[in-house]
Amino acid sequence: MRNRFLNFKKLFVFTVLFSSAIIFAQENKPATWIWYPGDFEVWLSNKMQVRRTEREAVFPPLWQYYSPYALVTFQTEVDIPKPDDVKIFSEGPFQLLLDGVQIYGQPKSITVPAGKHKISFKVYNQEVLPAIYIAGNYVKSDASWKVTNEDKLWIDETGKAQQSGTPWVPVGSWNFNSPENKPSEFKLTTKPLSAKKTEKIGAGQLVDFGKETFGYIKIHGLKGKGKLALYYGESREEALDSAKCETLDHLFFDGKQPQTYIHDGSKAFRYVQVQADAGVKYDSISMLYEYLPLDYRGAFKSSDEQLNKIWDVSAYTMHLTSREFFIDGIKRDRWVWSGDAYQSYLMNYYLFFDSASVERTLLALRGKDPVTAHVNIIMDYSLYWFVGVYDYYLHTGDTKFIKTFYPRMKSLMDFCLERRNKNGFLEPLEGDWVFIDWADGLPKTGEVSFEQMLLARSLEAMAVSAAIAGKTEDQKQYQKLGDDLKTKLFDVFWDKKENVMKHQRIDGKIQNIVTRYANMFGIFFNYFTEEQKQSVKNKVLLNKDILQITTPYMRFYELEALCAMGEQDYVLKEMKDYWGGMLNEGATSFWEEYNPNKKGTEHLTMYGRPYGKSLCHAWGASPIYLLGKYYLGVKPTAPGYSEYEIKPNLGGLKWMEGKVPTPNGEVAVYCNTKEIKVKAGEGEGKLIFESASKPKTNSGTITELAKNKYQLIVKPNLEYKVSYKAI
Repeated sequence: MRNRFLNFKKLFVFTVLFSSAIIFAQENKPATWIWYPGDFEVWLSNKMQVRRTEREAVFPPLWQYYSPYALVTFQTEVDIPKPDDVKIFSEGPFQLLLDGVQIYGQPKSITVPAGKHKISFKVYNQEVLPAIYIAGNYVKSDASWKVTNEDKLWIDETGKAQQSGTPWVPVGSWNFNSPENKPSEFKLTTKPLSAKKTEKIGAGQLVDFGKETFGYIKIHGLKGKGKLALYYGESREEALDSAKCETLDHLFFDGKQPQTYIHDGSKAFRYVQVQADAGVKYDSISMLYEYLPLDYRGAFKSSDEQLNKIWDVSAYTMHLTSREFFIDGIKRDRWVWSGDAYQSYLMNYYLFFDSASVERTLLALRGKDPVTAHVNIIMDYSLYWFVGVYDYYLHTGDTKFIKTFYPRMKSLMDFCLERRNKNGFLEPLEGDWVFIDWADGLPKTGEVSFEQMLLARSLEAMAVSAAIAGKTEDQKQYQKLGDDLKTKLFDVFWDKKENVMKHQRIDGKIQNIVTRYANMFGIFFNYFTEEQKQSVKNKVLLNKDILQITTPYMRFYELEALCAMGEQDYVLKEMKDYWGGMLNEGATSFWEEYNPNKKGTEHLTMYGRPYGKSLCHAWGASPIYLLGKYYLGVKPTAPGYSEYEIKPNLGGLKWMEGKVPTPNGEVAVYCNTKEIKVKAGEGEGKLIFESASKPKTNSGTITELAKNKYQLIVKPNLEYKVSYKAI
């Protein structure tokens, strides 16, 4: 009897402590603004992507705009220990129900009695998006709330129409953690920057900020009436060419303007030519640099100073194009393109590891149902979207995103599958743009092997996502579709005689064309056997007679394929030639396209315009990814870096060191020809390396995997030092 009493007493104490812990957690969790998931991203991308201008003309995107739901209902259930005074903030008028009873008016606060309650807010907002911020001691708006768009006829996850029931989904939120910090008033951060140099140009002046930048022009000591013209340039030549520069502003002053004037249109530039009427005077020009605050968690440094500069400029390029979303270029287009963004996700994982930016960009690109066109109207860009979701899961381990947005994944995949031809291959239909790359003479009609390979990878991503979402039948279907497509891909496009993948089939006839695209993707997708990889490497990737790639966009994948084949020595020379070539031309951020055969102002031209090229383009920053994944050698092998691999490869360097960010820490690596040092913040890693002699370690046990190949298990928060002899 006494033992039963003691056990009851322990259980009672545990229950009290557990309940107290829950109450303490409720009291201390932060409140945040919440909305229908994906709607903030849709609204913000609409607002941002219409800001592109060319010579003061608005240049909106080429694809469909979606809208946030104008009327949504938020709901939560609480069990609180005592009455709670709850403050209410709303973006839009609302109807409030407490336990099913309407609270009249638009109260700014209510008292919720102790006990269990159901609280609902129905919010309307047509101008921006419906959102609420609820702040009490226990009742707070956070990720635990649910929301519905009140669609009584809705499509469930199986694709069937449902007449009754309301589809409640987890709310969306970001970092709007105070009532004053409203989603509708989101702005990037700014800080003042001074010009590096100013020179007289005719009656005006040319202002040089020293490097590519983005922000708002600030005019000091402004007086008088008349016109002041600003001609922006990523290059000196562009800023001086007032007749053909891509962006400009004509400002008109009436004499009543403030002496310190900030122009409200943000632009990309390094140089600004300023020309003012005789009646307008000013003292100087500076700027407000506009940026998204991000921590540089990744790092790289080596024995090669030029390579270090390449990494630094890549990181700056990446930061400039990491804004509300990952965009392509800061002058042109200032849009969210799925192909560009996919590379930004990968570079982000090795520089910032900012998960929120990846989520925002994925949601902005996906938009909402119904699906009536490919993402960005480009076939391959829809497919990159699926692979981007899978990579997000691999790097972060986050399953919530997939569970929440699986219906949007499924509807987009249904659209893609519906556009296959009778052979089961994707072939462009009316309205479809097959992009692949900017390359003169690249065939894109008929059945293109590259598109089928991306579809196969997308189906694999959908199979993993369906399993996470608990859709077993979908998982089986996508796995079978992916397996069947891969078989068909090799049956049709793999040339068994040449041992390479052909590019194209038209009307059932294989064209005698070999390009790099499907061949290089097949390597790092691991679709090829080792024999096939070697053949592709020698006959395609290292073959100068195969159509050359001149954009950093596809150089990214070409060099990744070579790195995956262990060609780091070769790739290092290529990086130094290609990205080093841009540095030699005076680049302060990396470009949309670089052709070493061009000279002088030829480097500024594109699309038939003298300054059409973007000199700060996200896809130019790929050395961040290559150096982190294939030189420092760090990559996740299980979701969220619960398991990972470190395979350092000097590639001809004398030494290198750096950090690769993970969800909850960093993996630090140092390597020279005699020593490897590793320290990681989480997960279990495998340090895999080659040594000509038996290596030694200060901690752990080295295992021999094969001749001259070794492995060391890396545990969190321990520093490992390995002595070895480079081969």
